[in-house]
Amino acid sequence: MDIYSIITLCGGLAFFLFGMHVMSGSLEKVAGGKLEGILKTLTSNPGKSLVLGAVITIAIQSSSALTVMLVGLVNSGIMDLSQTVGVIMGSNVGTTLTAWILGLNGLKTDNFFLSMLKPENFSPIIALIGVIMIMGAKSAKKRDVGTIMVGFSVLMFGMDLMSDSVAPLANMPEFTSILTAFNNPILGVLIGTVFTGIIQSSAASVGVLQALSLTGSITYGMAIPIIMGQNIGTCVTALLSSIGVNKNAKKVSVIHISFNLIGTILGLIVYFIFKDLIKIGGFDNAINSFAVAGFHSVFNIATTIVLLPFSKRLVALANFVIKEGSTEEKHVLLDERLLVSPSIAIGQCKIKTVYMANQASKAFLQSISVFDKYTEEDKDEIKAVENELDELEDELNAYLIKISGTDVSDTDGKKINGMLHSIVDIERISDYAMSMILLAENMDKTKVSFSEGAKRDIDVLNRAVSEILVNAVECYTGENTKLASTVEPLKSIIDKLILNMRNRHVARLRTGECSGELGVVLTDYINYCDRVAGHCSNIAINVIQSGNIIFSEHDYLRDLSETEKAEYEKNRNIYKERFALPE
Repeated sequence: MDIYSIITLCGGLAFFLFGMHVMSGSLEKVAGGKLEGILKTLTSNPGKSLVLGAVITIAIQSSSALTVMLVGLVNSGIMDLSQTVGVIMGSNVGTTLTAWILGLNGLKTDNFFLSMLKPENFSPIIALIGVIMIMGAKSAKKRDVGTIMVGFSVLMFGMDLMSDSVAPLANMPEFTSILTAFNNPILGVLIGTVFTGIIQSSAASVGVLQALSLTGSITYGMAIPIIMGQNIGTCVTALLSSIGVNKNAKKVSVIHISFNLIGTILGLIVYFIFKDLIKIGGFDNAINSFAVAGFHSVFNIATTIVLLPFSKRLVALANFVIKEGSTEEKHVLLDERLLVSPSIAIGQCKIKTVYMANQASKAFLQSISVFDKYTEEDKDEIKAVENELDELEDELNAYLIKISGTDVSDTDGKKINGMLHSIVDIERISDYAMSMILLAENMDKTKVSFSEGAKRDIDVLNRAVSEILVNAVECYTGENTKLASTVEPLKSIIDKLILNMRNRHVARLRTGECSGELGVVLTDYINYCDRVAGHCSNIAINVIQSGNIIFSEHDYLRDLSETEKAEYEKNRNIYKERFALPE
């Protein structure tokens, strides 16, 4: 083996890792919001979490990425620590799929159809199809599927390069002498741990071992401890991701490490019993790539079966290793670790945006209820909400921009765009809640009040604004387009209601029922309600046009079908009757 073979080996590993990265990223884009939905169904049931962990790992082809995701979710307070145990175990099972695909390279047959099962034979065809899809498909999803196919082909090309580069080792006496060190199982575990920890990919580490097995120089006795060590090495990514998180999130890494460490210790005990006590033969036989994949699966599945009943014990061990602090730690909902999975990060932004919408709505409804009895406590509460939503708007905007800088699907891109629009409208509603409470404070200080006629009009306006707020928040929360379609008809009635209120106020001024001073206050009151109704309309139309990149808040009325126009008029007439001003 010369310097060129070493360069080829390194290049092959680079292609392998790059192909894995491209494939896993595109797989997640295709999965989109489904990952978020899967994680939302997680329960404290370890068995269900186990299956979900395996499914997600197969979907994104990276147990390390899933563990980083779990650290972020626990750090955000979205998941409980106990929920992560089954997911971690499932991820170890799910990650074995890649080894089986790579194992097909060791298939030796003269049959054409069986030979086409070998990745080195069918991957060029997959690459060709993938490139055609990337260059010719109009659908972004089809292009992503093409990228997955190209990523897989690059991964297999890297595997072939590694296999070819190590082939000359079979005839080198020096290599055989080096392998004698691998006969020490403890050293084998250490080598598997260190190598996997460096490249941070158990799939790539197993792939390198499978490539070496094709030389015929790696025995079962050498390979088994290395595979055990590879499971420990894959914990490095989770360990790095736990830096700077709260103690509960650190416990995720402890569970991941302890699970793999205990599994390896148990595996070594069984290994020594069979090899040295019972002295079963076969440990000195050469292992092939299929057998590497087989033992990798058997070891991970067996470890999971043995330790699954002790899930609570693993949590208790993590609690023992990471002691709770004396003060309660703050969860960070928008954890940047979630950016490894954009669809899940977007889902958490939606949760926070819905929270903002509910808080803003609650604050404005509180602000219009205090004119009869103003208190400083109301002002302080609304001020606190307004400050909180100001901070959240900045945080969400920055976080969503970071997500949009990742490789997101078109669907996720539209969700980001929709949230960026809605966040502005939601935050402005809280601003008007603050403006309204200051108006109430001013009236309380000057000891003035609305006339009886103005109060009757304001009562109707309050009921209309309350309903449009509730409808806007509920349609945004549930992404309910039918409910969203009721907002614009109500907005048009509020516009007409406000126009009539202005005219009635002028009439009261002429009769002396209202003073000019109160006229200024009433005008401000009406304006704030009008602006809030406008923002509710924007939010609702955002829901209706959620599939569009560019929003047209009010022009959408021009594009309504005849059926939709009839429904619009029906809703408008209902609201016209419901919110008619008293005579």
